[in-house]
Amino acid sequence: MRRVLARPASFIFAPLLLLAVALAGCGDRTTAVERGDREGVLHYALAGEPRDLDPQAVTAFNDMKITLALFEGLTATDEATSQPVPAAAASWDVSADRLTWTFHLRPDLKWSDGTPLTAQDFVFSFRRTLSPGFSSEYAYVLYPIAGAEDYNAGRQTDFAQVGVKAPDDHTVALTLSRPNAALAAILALPVAYPVPAHVIEAKGGRFDDRANPWSVDGRLVGNGPFRLVSHEPNQRIVTTRNPHFRDDASNQLNGVVFYPFDNASAQEAAFRAGQLHLTSDVPLAKLAAYRTKSSNLLRTDPFLETGFIRFNTRRPPLDDPRVRRALALAIDRESIAKNVLIGGQEAAHRFTPPDTAGYTASTSVTRDFDAARALLAEAGFPGGKGFPTLELMTFTTEANQRVMETVQQMWARELGVTINLLVKEQRVWLDDEHQGNYDISLGRWIGDYVDPSTFLELMTSTSGNNNTGWADAEYDRLVTAASAEADQATRFALYDEAEARLLAAAPLAPVYHGTQAFLIAPSVQGWTKALLGFHRYQNVSLQP
Repeated sequence: MRRVLARPASFIFAPLLLLAVALAGCGDRTTAVERGDREGVLHYALAGEPRDLDPQAVTAFNDMKITLALFEGLTATDEATSQPVPAAAASWDVSADRLTWTFHLRPDLKWSDGTPLTAQDFVFSFRRTLSPGFSSEYAYVLYPIAGAEDYNAGRQTDFAQVGVKAPDDHTVALTLSRPNAALAAILALPVAYPVPAHVIEAKGGRFDDRANPWSVDGRLVGNGPFRLVSHEPNQRIVTTRNPHFRDDASNQLNGVVFYPFDNASAQEAAFRAGQLHLTSDVPLAKLAAYRTKSSNLLRTDPFLETGFIRFNTRRPPLDDPRVRRALALAIDRESIAKNVLIGGQEAAHRFTPPDTAGYTASTSVTRDFDAARALLAEAGFPGGKGFPTLELMTFTTEANQRVMETVQQMWARELGVTINLLVKEQRVWLDDEHQGNYDISLGRWIGDYVDPSTFLELMTSTSGNNNTGWADAEYDRLVTAASAEADQATRFALYDEAEARLLAAAPLAPVYHGTQAFLIAPSVQGWTKALLGFHRYQNVSLQP
């Protein structure tokens, strides 16, 4: 039996201690927030140390928050509307058959080192993302591009056969194998950001080598509103204004400093001490007090998110859909949302959040303890007899741990099965999920854009973020057909059929649909409610 891992206090409070030492050392009694307000530097808490700063390698929402400061794609996501807007591309055209997308770059784009950024840089970046050697977990979102899937799978080795071209220095042309209305939104994701060929190739080794150290401080070159100054692991990531950004004149901040925390209580303590403008979490025990006594400091925003449990279908007895469905049916989602999370979350009976761009699945999974016990007995484990002890893992947040403990108790009480709990650092948890090094895992999926495809494509057999080992050819066919369908009613019907297959096979068990609860200093202006959680920091200002 493995023990639950706990991080030492010195690690959890490292960012706060670092700030305290800095203040004492310089003799300045002002807080980081007061200095930040004066100097235009935003201090922001992260929910853990980032796994990577290479935009084409990141998969976690936590890490994407940093890449949004350092890079920019052809398009960006507007916070208020969740719709794609021009970014590195000033505009784009779509052909009548919806298969050719032509993006017109803004004039005089530059990298943060002053080197010109051209359309060829985007071609290089798409090639790198799709290269089999790079093994991007997010490459599948680019599969609508003609030849992209074959190139990524190694069935095609000539990238010239992929529908990514640069007719000139200021034009990027994408040819699709099938229409995809979400393409402009997909291109706002880090996986489609440009990366600097002149820096990556100068470091030696293969261009698609993920171990290439180009993205560390002192070497990272981006095209975003800020540039990386330093990255002190488990302490802070410091960025400063990028004078070569295409719209630097409109940037209202001079820098953003990110602090990784593995503990919501430590974030809240740092916020109260004036060391953070923004947290990414709030201790569950403090939510009620903030609502009643300091509501001006607490924000609870809508969030396109589903918290769910993954089952590793490659490991018995989880290779039996009856076992997975039994576990899914033995979860009291209403109780978890109301009594455990208490942050406005809702019970999740479907994987795709209800009314996502007008789509709501007709099939649902509900609490049914009797049916769960019958399925487990049918699978050969009546009353849990003979069921092996399995591990349920998650990454370090208070909410995750409380949900995990509650589910453990429900399964023990209702099914008679024993589940051990394992808590890991987020980057270790991510690696173990991707490598299939787990039995059961509690995580979440935040929509990349407002469309059911961002949830349902996750579970296709070609998705690098599936991580369950589950594959269903008919599910893949339905999701692919839906993504190319122009008629919305037909498209949603295909997604509905696919989601029914997903919930019946139960490679995952939805638990809750989320909200964003965080603390925000009164001086922060322009932090717009964002359903997808993406914020363009250059639009944020600090008003003391």
